[in-house]
Amino acid sequence: MLNSPTDNGPDWVKMDGLLPAVVQDAFDGRILMVGYMNETSLDVTIESGKVTFWSRSRQELWTKGETSGNTLNLVDVTLDCDRDCLLVRAQPAGPTCHTGAHTCFDPAHEHLEASDGPRPDLAFLGDLERVIRQRDRDRPAGSYTTQLLEAGIKRIAQKVGEEGVETALAAAAGDPDELLNESSDLLYHLLVLLRARQLSLSDLLTTLESRHG
Repeated sequence: MLNSPTDNGPDWVKMDGLLPAVVQDAFDGRILMVGYMNETSLDVTIESGKVTFWSRSRQELWTKGETSGNTLNLVDVTLDCDRDCLLVRAQPAGPTCHTGAHTCFDPAHEHLEASDGPRPDLAFLGDLERVIRQRDRDRPAGSYTTQLLEAGIKRIAQKVGEEGVETALAAAAGDPDELLNESSDLLYHLLVLLRARQLSLSDLLTTLESRHG
């Protein structure tokens, strides 16, 4: 589970027993938070599958989400070339930041200088998928996503087909704005269809990756 560019493990001695651990969303690449790990917390993380840190203030182990339920489910851990920093890829179960934001580096937070904040291209797709997942769980009244999900697979599939045709027609007509609009509708409805079948963008990307090369 621990990937290293060398045959050696973390240099605990060099870093006085603590390594910074940068936690990255395994789906959209956003940096979720930064914590510190000692040898024990890294072992617990790998063995339990729940990202666990060493609290410098409390001087004890703490598993992210142990009280809130917003855990970080481990995908893998990679050691950097100097063996003194960890990159932890994880799947967040709920918001990571104590403010309720998806990431502690949310663009809504204050910046040292004017900026829209870092936002990988796939970040919004991840946000959209999370919203659709929440709509599926809560089924709020008045939500179009709720209406689609309650209409059933056949209706959602029909909408995907309709949007696919409209996207193709927009492309043939040569209108770039219309093509983008119709493509957006198609992608949204496809995400709803995947959710209705208990599938995700991650599943789709895994399939695409398996076909690559």
